[in-house]
Amino acid sequence: MINMASTSSSITSISKGLPILSQSTVNPHAPLGKWLLTTSSLVFGMVHIGGVTRLTKSGLSMTDWKPLGSRPPITLDEWTVEFERYKQYPEWEQRQNMTLDEFKYIFYWEWGHRMMGRVVGLVYGAGWAYFTWLHRPKISADSIPKAITSAIPPGYQSRLAVLFAMGGTQGLVGWWMVKSGLGEDRFGDRNEIRVSPYRLASHLGMAVGTYSLLVWTGLGALSFPVDRYAMAAKEKSAETLSMLQQYTKNLSPNALRHAQKVRGGVLTTVGLTGLTILSGAFVAGNDAGNAYNTYPLMNDQWIPLDDMVDPDKVPKWRNVFETTATVQWNHRVLGTATALSAVGVAGFGLLHPMGRASLAAMGRSSTTPQVRRGLVSLGTAATAQMSLGIATLLNYVPINLAATHQLGSLVVLTCGLYTAHSLRYASRSVMSKVAIGNVSKVMSGGGGGGTIAKGPAVVSKVPTMKL
Repeated sequence: MINMASTSSSITSISKGLPILSQSTVNPHAPLGKWLLTTSSLVFGMVHIGGVTRLTKSGLSMTDWKPLGSRPPITLDEWTVEFERYKQYPEWEQRQNMTLDEFKYIFYWEWGHRMMGRVVGLVYGAGWAYFTWLHRPKISADSIPKAITSAIPPGYQSRLAVLFAMGGTQGLVGWWMVKSGLGEDRFGDRNEIRVSPYRLASHLGMAVGTYSLLVWTGLGALSFPVDRYAMAAKEKSAETLSMLQQYTKNLSPNALRHAQKVRGGVLTTVGLTGLTILSGAFVAGNDAGNAYNTYPLMNDQWIPLDDMVDPDKVPKWRNVFETTATVQWNHRVLGTATALSAVGVAGFGLLHPMGRASLAAMGRSSTTPQVRRGLVSLGTAATAQMSLGIATLLNYVPINLAATHQLGSLVVLTCGLYTAHSLRYASRSVMSKVAIGNVSKVMSGGGGGGTIAKGPAVVSKVPTMKL
């Protein structure tokens, strides 16, 4: 077992919550976690570049796709050939006043977006190979179990394989999306030629899903010793639990019930954030942000029913994803629901008597310092994101505001993921492992929680980390 209590003279009690262990001297999986979070930041940047590519209407400037990529045109002749190739596709019909310099501008955005994706794939693939076959933890044998010979925690290889597959699929989905705007059936379109909003939502959804799994897996690796390795007991007869399990066991039934409710609220907010992001893809795909540029009413109506159903769309469900008024109304409602959910769960978690920071001194607060920071960040980010969305709408979707608004959605999502991860001590799986009586009753608020240790934690010291 890990003897985490003896690795440093600078210590902190369990009242400090469940720390993220980012130093490899106490966490052999820290290098993997930091690499995963670094990769997630690259995906974050790629989503931003993709958003600007869409906002500048650059997505259809490259009319072919090569899996390994290629350099951009350099000479005037090469640019001329590329420009002439672009003129053979439907979008040129609507942009015949475009100059070569203007074409270069949109081409570079699309080329940069594609190459950024390949850079992310290279960083991830190389890192995965390194941690699988080359890297070995450099840590003393007294600090970790001898069986640990890899920075990849047990069970994580399958997650890394899924992430690799998602990254590879993302490139294919991106080209599938672009092709929807290049087909010969698009010649003669009266409306502005854009990619299919369904394919755009699939492309963005895949990117957001990959980003979320990278963040979640990275946080898991950075907290793996806290969650899974048994702490050194003071007495041979004492129960040996991980720090995560010990924290759960030390809480009262009321504190556990409150923590479980907060966790449910945070997960709900994360789900709403995901739905709002997807609905935003349909707003972008239908250019719905350039209509109904008033708030909170839409053309002096709360619900513009007359505009929300196009009788020519068959089947009728297509109105949900293709009619401007309906698409924008959906995004407004989901965005508002996300903000209210975030602020509500933050208030419930921070202001409830069981969540008071004063209880943390005894290790009995239903919210750890990490959770409290997460809740503050989540409520603040969601409020700012809703305000930014309103400003973007009222100003007719300027590129700078719209791109920032898209990034804001990932900030809200990140805050939600961090907070949900910090609340893992209130999950059903952890509660069942520490044998807290009837878990379902504790979580639903009925009855007692079985026998729960109410004294000090078995082990109350862990290395001090900068959180």
